[in-house]
Amino acid sequence: RLYLMDVRIQVSDDGGANFRRLKESDKHSDNHAIAFRADDPDYLLVGTDAGIYESFDLAENWRFLANLPLTQYYKVAVDDSEPFYKIYGGTQDNGSHGGPSQTDAQQGIVNAHWWKTLGADGHQSAIEPGNPNITYAETQQGGLYRIDQITGEQVNIQPQAGPGESYERFNWDAPILVSHHDPTRLYFASQRVWRSDNRGDEWTAISKDLTLNQERIALPIMGGLQSWDNPWDVGAMSNYNTITSLAESPLNENVLYAGTDDGIIQATSNGGETWTEIKVNRLPGVPATAFVNDIKADLYNESTVYVALDNHKYGDFNPYLYRSTDYGKSWKSINSNIPDRHLIWRLVQDHVDPQLLFAATEFGIYFSKNGGDHWNKIGGAPTISFRDLAIQTRENDLVGASFGRGFFVLDDYSPLRSINSEVLAADATIMPIKTAKKFNKKDLAGSQGAGYYAAENPPYGATITYFLKDTTTSAAKERKTKEKELAKAGQDIPFPGWDALTAEKYEPKTAFFIVIKDEDGNLIRKVEAKNSQGLNRITWDLRQSSKNAVGVGGSQGNQRGPEVPPGNYSATLAKEENGTITELTKPESIQVEYLRDAALPRMPKEDLVAFRTALNKTSQAIAAAGIRLNNLKDRSKALSTALERADKDAPTIKAKLNQLDRDLLALDMKMNGNPLKREIGERNDPTMRNRLMNAIQGSFNSYGPTQTNLNSLEIAQNEFEEIRVELEDIYQNSVPAIEKGLVEIGAPWIEGQPLPELRIMNRP
Repeated sequence: RLYLMDVRIQVSDDGGANFRRLKESDKHSDNHAIAFRADDPDYLLVGTDAGIYESFDLAENWRFLANLPLTQYYKVAVDDSEPFYKIYGGTQDNGSHGGPSQTDAQQGIVNAHWWKTLGADGHQSAIEPGNPNITYAETQQGGLYRIDQITGEQVNIQPQAGPGESYERFNWDAPILVSHHDPTRLYFASQRVWRSDNRGDEWTAISKDLTLNQERIALPIMGGLQSWDNPWDVGAMSNYNTITSLAESPLNENVLYAGTDDGIIQATSNGGETWTEIKVNRLPGVPATAFVNDIKADLYNESTVYVALDNHKYGDFNPYLYRSTDYGKSWKSINSNIPDRHLIWRLVQDHVDPQLLFAATEFGIYFSKNGGDHWNKIGGAPTISFRDLAIQTRENDLVGASFGRGFFVLDDYSPLRSINSEVLAADATIMPIKTAKKFNKKDLAGSQGAGYYAAENPPYGATITYFLKDTTTSAAKERKTKEKELAKAGQDIPFPGWDALTAEKYEPKTAFFIVIKDEDGNLIRKVEAKNSQGLNRITWDLRQSSKNAVGVGGSQGNQRGPEVPPGNYSATLAKEENGTITELTKPESIQVEYLRDAALPRMPKEDLVAFRTALNKTSQAIAAAGIRLNNLKDRSKALSTALERADKDAPTIKAKLNQLDRDLLALDMKMNGNPLKREIGERNDPTMRNRLMNAIQGSFNSYGPTQTNLNSLEIAQNEFEEIRVELEDIYQNSVPAIEKGLVEIGAPWIEGQPLPELRIMNRP
C-alpha cells in the first residue's frame, strides 16, 4: 500500500498500479506528512495546513488534535478593545481569526475564545482605531472584506478596474493600511495604490502601475525560459509585479511609500500625485531581485523611512534592513549584528522611544536600543519564522505572528525603554511598574483533560521588572568553580578541610526579595526575587502576607492573605546577607485598580479594610485556639504516659487527667462539632469555625461582606471569647497543677518543663 500526499491523499493498494482517493470527511485538505504504526494497519497520523489529524479506522473517521498550537500566521493586527485588546491575523489556508490577548478565565485563553472572521487563505487584517467592531481581512490575491464584528457580516470591498483598464494584480498577501490621520481612510494596493475615504465603499487609484509590469511566463525559471507546454499553474500562486507593502507617515498624510515584489520602492510627498521610483539595487549591497517585505515610516521624523527586503526566492537568505533619513534618496544598512540567513520580515518602532526598534526574522525576534546599530535577540519565543509584528500602544505589548506556532505576546515591554548606561552601572534598578488590574477569575468549564487547549494568560497582579548588575555567590559555589577549573587543567583537587566545609554547610543563604508597602509605609508583603544577573521579572499576586497563627510543630496554616484593595503601593528590591537586610533600590510606585466597574456599589475602601482587619484578627485567634487545643491534647497524652512511669501510684492525679480529657473533648466539640458525626459525614450544629468560614466568604469579593457575613463574624467572636476563657484556665491552672503533682511522685521529665539540673557525682 502506497500513500501520496497532496491536496488530497492518494492511496494505492497494488503497489502503485492503481490509485484511489482516501476518505477525508471532516478533515482539512492540503496534506504534508503522514505516519503509521507497525502494529496497527488501520492507524494514520496526518499533518495538514490545519494541524494534525489521526484515524483509528483507516480514514473512516478522523480525530483533530486541538491541543497543539500549530497555526501558520502571515500577519498580525491588534485593536484597542477594553478591558483586553484583541489580536487578529490571517493564516495559511485556514482563514482569518480574531481573539483576546487575555481573558478573565482561570483556564486562560481557550480555542472557544477565538472566532473566524473570514475564510480561504487569510492574510493581513486591520482594525479601525476607536471602533474595534469594524475590522478588515482578506483572502489570497487581494480579496478584501470589511467585517462588522457585531453582526458578523462580510462586505466585499476589493477595488475594481475601471472601464477599459487591465485587470488588477493583487499580491497573495496584499497590503492593507488604515490611515494614521483619518480612521475611515484606507489604502490598499494591486500594481497600483488605491485610497478610500469611506471604509472601502468607494476607491480611487492614486498611482499608476508602480511595478516593472513584466510578462510573467517570459521570465527565466529553473535556469532559463520554458515552453508554453510546460505544466504551468500560476492560478494557485501569487501574482507577480505587485505591490507588497505600504506606509503612510503619521506626521504628514501626503507622504506615502510603496514596495513591490520586483525590486522597487516608490515614494510620494503629495498624496500620490507624483511618485519617485527607487530601484532596490541602489541600496548598498541589495540585489535587484529583492522582494520588499516591509516599509515603515518613522513615527517621529517625517523624512525617515525603514525598509526590510528579502531575496530568499533566489537562494539568498541574508538579512536586508535599511534606513533612509531623506525620504528614500539615500540609504544606510542597519542589519548590524543580525546573524546571516536571518532574513527579515517586519520592523516596528516603539511609540515612546524612537531608538527602540523590533525586527521579526526567520529565526526569532530581535530588538535594538540604538536605532539598529546593535541588535539583541528576545528570549522566550521559539526559534521559528516570525512573519509580522504589531505593538499595542496602550498596553505596551509586542505581538508576533509566527509561521507555525501561532501568536506570541511579550507583555509590557516598556522596561526595555529604561535600559541605559545609568541603569547598567547601578547595582540594581526596578523599572517603572504597569498599573495592576484587580478582577475575579471565572471558571469556564472545569477539568476537561489534556485535549482541551488553553494558552496562558499574563500573570495576575503587578509584574515587577528589575535589573541586577551582579549575582551573589556562596562559598560552596566558589569552591566548586575552582575545582572545575583544576579538574579541567588535570590538576589535583585539594581537600578544603572540615572547618571550611562546615562553614559552607551553614553559611546563611543570601536572599533577594521585593518589599511591598502601602502608601502609609506599612509592610504588606515580601515577595521572593530571583538572584539572577541582568533583567528579571516577578509578579506580586496582590495578596498581603498571611496573618494565620503559626504553630511550633509545623502547623503554618494558609500562607496567602487576602488581596489588597485598590490604591497606591510601592516596591523596593532588598537583599538579606548574613542577617543584614539592605535596600538596593528606591521605592517604585504600583497603582492597583479594579479592571471593571461592578453592577452594584462596592463597600468603601476604609470599611473593607476595617472588616478584613477584624477578620484577620479573629481568624488568627481561632487558629491559635485550635493550635492551643491540639497541643493540650498532646500534652494530656504525655502526662498520662508520665503517670504510668512514676515512682508512686496517684489515683487523684489520674482522676484529674480523666477530667482534663473530658474538658478538652467538650472544647473540641464546641469548636469543631461532634467528632463521631464528622467521622461519618453527619451534619453538626453551627460551630465557631462555621461562623468564621461564612464571614471569610465576605472577603473573597470586591463588594465587601454582606450583613450575614458581618453577623457571622460577630457570633464567631463571641463564641471564641467563651472558649478562650476555658482554654486559658486549663492551660494556666489545670495542667500546671497536674504537672506539679507528677513531679512530686517521681514522674519522668516532660517536654516543656525546665531542663533538669545535674549534681556531679564525686568519684571515691
